[in-house]
Amino acid sequence: MKGWELLPSAATRVDASGAILERNAQFLQLSQGQTGWSWLRPEAEAQLRAQWPQPQDFELELQTGASAPTWLSCRSRWDGEGASHVCLWTDISASKRAQLRAQDQAAQLRLMADNVPVLIALYDAKTDQCLFANRGYARMFGLDEQSILGRTFAEVIGEAAAKEIQPHVDRVLQEQVAVVYERKIESPNAAPRWIEVNLIPHLDAKGESRASFVLIADITRHRVAEIAVRESEERMAKFMHASVEGIVFHRDGVITDANAPLCQLVGYTLAELLGRSALALVAPDQLHKVSQVMGKSEETRYETAVQHKDGSRIDVEFIVRTLWRGGEKLRMTIVRDIRERLAAQQRMHHLAHHDALTGLLNRGAFLDRLRERLLTARRDAQKLALLFIDLDNFKRVNDSLGHLEGDQVLRTVADRIGACLRATDTVGRFGGDEFVVLLDEVSGREDVHVVLIALLSVVEVPVRADGRDLSVTPSIGVAMFPEHGDSPEELLQHADTAMYLAKSSGRATYEFFEPSMAANAYADLVLESELAHAIARDEFALYYQPQVDARTGALTGAEALLRWQHPQRGLLSPEAFIMVAERHRLMLPLGEWVMREAARQARIWHETGVAEVPIAVNLSSMQFRLASFARSVATVLEQAGVPGTWLELELTERMLTEDLSGVPETLASLRALGLHISVDDFGTGYTSLSHLTLLPLDKLKIDQSFVAGLPDDEGSVAITRAMLQMAKGLGLRVSAEGVRSSAQWEALALWGCDEVQGEAIGAPMSAAAFEAWLRGRVSTIGA
Repeated sequence: MKGWELLPSAATRVDASGAILERNAQFLQLSQGQTGWSWLRPEAEAQLRAQWPQPQDFELELQTGASAPTWLSCRSRWDGEGASHVCLWTDISASKRAQLRAQDQAAQLRLMADNVPVLIALYDAKTDQCLFANRGYARMFGLDEQSILGRTFAEVIGEAAAKEIQPHVDRVLQEQVAVVYERKIESPNAAPRWIEVNLIPHLDAKGESRASFVLIADITRHRVAEIAVRESEERMAKFMHASVEGIVFHRDGVITDANAPLCQLVGYTLAELLGRSALALVAPDQLHKVSQVMGKSEETRYETAVQHKDGSRIDVEFIVRTLWRGGEKLRMTIVRDIRERLAAQQRMHHLAHHDALTGLLNRGAFLDRLRERLLTARRDAQKLALLFIDLDNFKRVNDSLGHLEGDQVLRTVADRIGACLRATDTVGRFGGDEFVVLLDEVSGREDVHVVLIALLSVVEVPVRADGRDLSVTPSIGVAMFPEHGDSPEELLQHADTAMYLAKSSGRATYEFFEPSMAANAYADLVLESELAHAIARDEFALYYQPQVDARTGALTGAEALLRWQHPQRGLLSPEAFIMVAERHRLMLPLGEWVMREAARQARIWHETGVAEVPIAVNLSSMQFRLASFARSVATVLEQAGVPGTWLELELTERMLTEDLSGVPETLASLRALGLHISVDDFGTGYTSLSHLTLLPLDKLKIDQSFVAGLPDDEGSVAITRAMLQMAKGLGLRVSAEGVRSSAQWEALALWGCDEVQGEAIGAPMSAAAFEAWLRGRVSTIGA
């Protein structure tokens, strides 16, 4: 036992069952005086009990069960003679703790190495084998932290790559210096990547190379950013040189760059601009405005002006941005020349307020001016006069000569109107051939009379157009403020009403508004509305007055006379509505209806044999002046299925003299269709006798005002016989209207008149009554 005590460490002899046969004092101290194994941790005790039955040597590391764990080393040798284990126990806590600390540090290093954004590896200097690699490095080459160990540099990165970077590796090993290089890695199916590689030598205590550290950083985003910046710089340079607009860069208000268009715009070379203050280019009156924008460093756009080298002012728009260029913060200003745009805006503003043809104020602008002037006139108790001017028969200028020549006439008239006015007066065009004039500060109608006489005299002066002199005359209506109205609308309405009265009074004249005109205008408005509805509701009818041979009494024709079967007023003759129809252009659809209805009735009477004679139709001047009139007549004949010989057209003397150049051509076209042409109410107009010889006419109709005095009035007799002789001399047939007695009939027949019509023969009657009249006439003759 004494020998056990001499051992330098704790010792025990233990049998195969785990019973302690012998132990020394050191062991008792180690086990804290316990004779069993409960002082060990359960798992440690289990390890020992698993070893005791085995007749062999073993070595274990065990932990005690103390709160502060102790690590023990148990080395056992089997003693076969004694059938027991001889064990030496050593406290290895200090070394174990150091080992654990080292392992913990290694784990932390591994954790850090696997999570830093750098790929790390260590290669042996002699064998080129991998000694260490973090997770990122191993995965980069399709491996893990364990499978990469022991592989050579070439096996890991590939032969081609290893050969490419071998010079860098050799330098690290031979010169024992750190080396940095960059590689671009390209793949067919992925975007290129850039890496930065650091090779660092690992030296031993003797200063010899033992291994090489490899640190790889992915710098793709940096290179991509650099490329983007470089490309942006290149695009900016191209943009500057390709842009048609001026571009200038400045830093803290000092010009650092500018493109060619900017230099051309301001007249300076680039060398003259560099280093110059950007404000030096700004127009003096704009310096404060531009300085404020520059001081705020805003990204904005605004209109301003720059000054050319020669001192001239240039209207521009600044588009200001802040950007980085070449690593420094700059202000970029796009300088856009807006002179043409401003000029276009001014033109648009002018066009929005002025008539494009004459340059006069348009309707909207004139009404605005009138409204403003009325405010001051009302405040200062001033008088104004509003003139509404309409050109008489202007439409025939357009119809005969075309719109280009018509436009020239309008421009000339506009200039002449303006020349008659004072600088304080206002003139405008409301469209077509309508002009308006505002006379400012007039004392009374006497002042207006002077202007009216001047306007009538200058407007009717012939205008040269298409190589000929054309005369147009104005009809003018006048409304006075405040006498005739207090608002623009009221004054215009009253001036327009007065103008229509002037036009109906014979044209080329003027009328002042009178209160009674308003009532007439309202009646006209009502009648106009009723007329429009009457056409749509087929309220019109034709009455027929027979025309007979002056000698034999045989039926030679019938004149179609328009009647309106008014729902309330009964049957109306044209005198009740024709002026309103002409004034509001309702005569065009109404005249076309008359012609179609007459053609339809002619076809019925010819096909049934009731009256195989032509039907005469009275034309309106508005209808006859249409350039397409002859074509429209041809269309009517075609659609009705009748020849032109079944119709006769009656025109007044005035219609023949309104367009001396166009009448012969129109009449010739109508005669070519087979129609007969008569001059109605002959003797009441101003037909030039020489003019009659140039026109393709068939008949003259002596007006009933001359027939009424027959056969007793010597003047009527003389005029009637003179007209008969003249017509016969020209080869024309003669018809007399308004024959009311047998004495008139007999006298006309005696003097050579060809046809007569009037109440002595038959009053105007409906188609049915006309047919009955014919039947009664035949039966009377038969009796």
